[in-house]
Amino acid sequence: MGVTSSDRIRLVVLFGGQSPEHDVSCVSARHLIAAVDPDRYRVEPIGITRDGQWVRAEADAARLASGAELPAALTPAGPPVNAIELLADADPETTVVVPVLHGPRGEDGTLQGLLELLNLPYVGAGVLASALCMDKVACKDHLRAHHLPQCRYRSLTAHDRQYRRADGTPITAEEEATQAIAELGLPLFIKPANMGSSIGVSRATDHGSVVAAIEQAARFDRLIVIEEAVTGREIEVAVLGNEQPAASVAGEIISGAEFYDYDDKYDDGAELIIPVPLSDEQLADVQTLAVAAFQACRVEGLARVDFFYEPSETGGRGWLINEINTMPGFTPISMYPKLWQASGVGYADLIDRLIGLAFDRNRRDRTVRRSAR
Repeated sequence: MGVTSSDRIRLVVLFGGQSPEHDVSCVSARHLIAAVDPDRYRVEPIGITRDGQWVRAEADAARLASGAELPAALTPAGPPVNAIELLADADPETTVVVPVLHGPRGEDGTLQGLLELLNLPYVGAGVLASALCMDKVACKDHLRAHHLPQCRYRSLTAHDRQYRRADGTPITAEEEATQAIAELGLPLFIKPANMGSSIGVSRATDHGSVVAAIEQAARFDRLIVIEEAVTGREIEVAVLGNEQPAASVAGEIISGAEFYDYDDKYDDGAELIIPVPLSDEQLADVQTLAVAAFQACRVEGLARVDFFYEPSETGGRGWLINEINTMPGFTPISMYPKLWQASGVGYADLIDRLIGLAFDRNRRDRTVRRSAR
C-alpha cells in the first residue's frame, strides 16, 4: 500500500530572506529539498523575498512533485502567504519548519522567536543561541566569559559615519584605526558583527585601509568587530545534537585568496581537505573545544565551529575559536554536510537527524510549565 499524504511529515522549508546572503540560502534550500525522502516528507518550499514578503514557491514545488530537475537555486516567487496563517494551525507532532536562512532576519533569533510563539518544531538553534552566535561581538564576549580560547579583538558601533567605542565614548574611524593597530598590530580583519559568508569583511594592511575597512563594514551593520590576524591553519568542525552533541571529523580550508572570502566559499575558489590529517590528540582537543563552544552558547541542532590553529610547538597558542555558525551553508561544496559525510553520516540521513532533533526539542520544551497558572 502506498504512502498517503497524511502519513508524511509536513516539511516547511523557508529560504531566501532579507539578508545579503539571500542567494546562498536559495542554493542551500534547493539541495536540501532535493535530498529529502518524498515517502517520508511532504515538502512546502516557502520563499521570503528581499523585501520580506513570504510567498508560496509553487513552480519549485511543482517541479519537486513531478520529479523534474530542480534549477540550481530556488526562486522566492509565487502567491503571497501570511506567515501566521501558514503556520498557526500546524500540528507540532507532524509539522517541522526548516529555516534555511543565513544572516540577519533568519539566523539571528528573529524568525526563531516567531516559531517559538507558534509552538512549532524547527531545525537549528533557539532564540538565544541564534542571536548570540549571529552577533560576533556578543559571542566573543560570551566565549571569553567561559574562558574559551580565541583571537584578540576590539569592537565599535557606527551610525551615520559616527563611531563609538564599546563603552559609548565617541571616536573617529581614524582614531580607532590608530588604537587598533597599536593594540592588535597589522594586518587586521574588520567585519560587520551580524553578517556571515564573509560579506563586508576586509583584510587591512595599513592605517588607511583600516579606516576604509571600518567604513565598509558599517555599510552592513552598526556593530563592527576588529580582529588581529592569526597566522595559522583554518580548521572547521561540525557539531550535531541537543543535550548530547557530537563533533565530526575536522576539515581544513586552503584559501585561494588572501582570506576565505565569499567567492572562495561559493565559487569553489578554496580547497577543502576533509578529513584533515591531525594527530589523535589534536583531533580530540578540537572536537572537545567545538562541543564546549556549542554548549557554552546553548546551541542545539547544528553548528559549524570555525578555528584557527597556531602550532604550540613553534610558540603558537594552539586552538583559537573563530566563529560559531548556527545555520551553515548546505550547498554541494559547503563544509558542514561534507564533514558529516566524512564522519559516516550521509546528506539525507543528516537532514533526517536534524528533523528528529527539532521534534525532540519541541516535545521536551512543551513539557515545561510556561505560566504560573
